[in-house]
Amino acid sequence: MTSGDLNFSVKDRENMYRLIISQLFYDGYQSLAVNLATTVKAHPACSPSDRLMKIIQLGLREEEEHNDAQKQSVILPGTGIDLEFETDVKSISPDAAQYDTLYVTAHKGPCRAGAFHPKGHLVATGSEDSSIKIIDVNRMLAKANETDDAESNKSTKEQLETHPVIRTLYDHSAEVTCLDFHSHNAVLVSGSVDRTVKVFDYSKSSTKKAQKCIQEAYPVKSLNLHPTCDWLLVSTEHPTVRLYDMNTQQCFVGSNPGDQHSAPVNSCCWSSNAKVFATGSADGNIRLWDGISNKCFCTFTGAHGGSEIVSVTFSRNSKYLLSAGMDSMVKLWELSTSRCLIAYTGAGSTGSMTTKTNAVFNHTEDYAQLCNKKLVKAAVVSINSY
Repeated sequence: MTSGDLNFSVKDRENMYRLIISQLFYDGYQSLAVNLATTVKAHPACSPSDRLMKIIQLGLREEEEHNDAQKQSVILPGTGIDLEFETDVKSISPDAAQYDTLYVTAHKGPCRAGAFHPKGHLVATGSEDSSIKIIDVNRMLAKANETDDAESNKSTKEQLETHPVIRTLYDHSAEVTCLDFHSHNAVLVSGSVDRTVKVFDYSKSSTKKAQKCIQEAYPVKSLNLHPTCDWLLVSTEHPTVRLYDMNTQQCFVGSNPGDQHSAPVNSCCWSSNAKVFATGSADGNIRLWDGISNKCFCTFTGAHGGSEIVSVTFSRNSKYLLSAGMDSMVKLWELSTSRCLIAYTGAGSTGSMTTKTNAVFNHTEDYAQLCNKKLVKAAVVSINSY
């Protein structure tokens, strides 16, 4: 500290004491003010004033505005998880959202697959009854807020025009297991136990059947479109993950057989920057693949203690991978260091799961969500609670 800094500090301290003395006089604490003035040898005498209170109010207001601005720039809702920055900020988990049932699609069997359009205006559901329904989110919300009287007063035409289900697709012959929307065309891709991948053009209201079909040799477990939607990842009951050209339906696999899993691949997912894709398998391993060369460059061996991997999904910034296993655990992996950052046990979920359920981020990536093994409640755990 320089002599100038020291003099400045002493002068500030003297001013602070004078402000305290003046505030004490102003608030009616004369004896305390006189004692403090005598102790610090305040000269000249301090007159009553509430300036200290006003300075404190201004300072607190400025501090609050600064903290709000810092929060918005670092952990703005919707920017997604980034623990490199969030670890420097005091972490206060937001309240977990309450989820209510808005609409129930009239499938004839259990619903096994679901997907939101990247823009959020559509959602698709796939059922064990082999049907697929595409639902308009705005219509669904409007119907949820509509009274029974308003619905009954509508004509048949009005009911059709406002019905949430805008398309019902029938082209699979068995359970629909996975769905994914094209980001900029009216195209939906589906996979099924019937060993096919179907490509539907839902731009026309008359659409019922697929525009294209890819025949697989094994039941389809998972699929995911490349961020450009030019390529399609497909995983099946076979250990080898497939990469399809969406225009030609030509299939590509990795050139090194040793890169492949040794059991069915339950889940596959592209990172948002398309540099990497991930696969999770019944062999208990998670593999990371180069998005250009289609070669495996990293393996998380026994990622869930040897238990079967159920799902893998990337964070929006492609820095983290969320995985779920049959051990009822959800894990968050940091890809730059290839290590598990956090392991979540959920809301009382212990032991092995009996039903395969995917783990997902919520819309702000503040929480990870997973159904428990009894499929009664969803375990919702804070990403930052470690």
